Amino acid sequence: MSTNNISVRQFTGYSLTVTQAVKQQMLDWGNQFNICCFMDNHGYAGKHQRYECILAAGDWKWIRLQSGNAFALLKAFYDHEQDWLFGHFGYDLKQETEQVPSLLPDKTGFPDCYFFVPEHLLFVAGGQLLISSHSASPDRIIQEVLSMPRKQESACPPVTLVAGMDRSEYIQKVEALKAHIHRGDCYEINFCQEFSAGNVVIDPVQTYRRLAGISPNPFSVYYQLNELHLLCASPERFLQVDKGTLLSQPIKGTAPRNPGDAGIDAELAKSLRASSKERSENVMVVDLVRNDLSRVCEPGSVEVEELFGIYTFPQVHQMISTVKGKLRNGLKWIDAVEAGFPMGSMTGAPKKRVVELIEKYELTRRGIFSGAVGYCTPEGDADFNVVIRSIMYNAGSKHLSCLVGSGITWYADPAYEYEECLLKAAAIIKALG
Repeated sequence: MSTNNISVRQFTGYSLTVTQAVKQQMLDWGNQFNICCFMDNHGYAGKHQRYECILAAGDWKWIRLQSGNAFALLKAFYDHEQDWLFGHFGYDLKQETEQVPSLLPDKTGFPDCYFFVPEHLLFVAGGQLLISSHSASPDRIIQEVLSMPRKQESACPPVTLVAGMDRSEYIQKVEALKAHIHRGDCYEINFCQEFSAGNVVIDPVQTYRRLAGISPNPFSVYYQLNELHLLCASPERFLQVDKGTLLSQPIKGTAPRNPGDAGIDAELAKSLRASSKERSENVMVVDLVRNDLSRVCEPGSVEVEELFGIYTFPQVHQMISTVKGKLRNGLKWIDAVEAGFPMGSMTGAPKKRVVELIEKYELTRRGIFSGAVGYCTPEGDADFNVVIRSIMYNAGSKHLSCLVGSGITWYADPAYEYEECLLKAAAIIKALG
């Protein structure tokens, strides 16, 4: 055991081999609180990964905001607290950044923005479990965590998701969007559809575990705000701030996997890399991210670290590019988030026009979907994912929602885009039974 002074909080470190069972105990312990955020990297290695998993539990202090002046109020809250913050930015902050109102029905009820100073903070890094608490002894917390009984998965009735639009309606809307592209209104648009179920009761933690077990992606999150639950298996990073360096890793380009045949699986990945359609989508969003970062970065510092990288996940192959830059003196992580929000991979280009078209053609408000969940530190570092491949569940209204989308360009085949949506929803459908 060792004690480290990290930021304003005192952290106590415990040498511990953190297994999947220990992670489950961490989540079960954190889930006793009405507010908690559990982020799991699932062992993905990489030079930009900091922690294997993090648990923030209990809202020592908090701020709940609606679009209008949310970024400025959050900045003031952060400056006052000078502590770790965990929380989310919802997609409908577009009303603030792009001046496009959100008039679609809101079915799950997540606030546009919510952040909290955790009462208890646990994270795994470098073979240690580090614990900090504003109200309890770290020794007591680790004893409680490691003594949590292992829960056996109980049988739950399967949840049947109903599509918000049928295949023919989806294809008609994609054709209408392609007509906008042909007229020059936009170059690319991310179009989403909802699958949902009403009057359902699920065990959110158990469902998250099933989803993470099927699709263990590097930006997975279990996030609870009282009756609201986000069960997220995201493979995508929106924005990292590390000692003033900004890093964004947009995903555009998806191909199915065939893990049963290594040769076919490799050919699928190779075809994705060679696809002119997927590369054109990817380079469009890379240009959009470069433009967003340039608004807050030192002149000449924005560069593409990797273009058209192919990454393999349990369900799909993805094309991911990495863009980075140096944050200008006097600006903070919140300024960088605001400059790039909503993220280009979930909108398209040009951003304002496609956000207007999304509002016109989609059927439900995105809410926390297409937003970002993550954290910041007192030193000004931060890391946020893109909320995709997710289940949104309101335990009060018993409404469950899942949105999936794809990038539409002039070359898009509407039937293929529909199948891509089903591919992205496959892990969620399986997790729900």
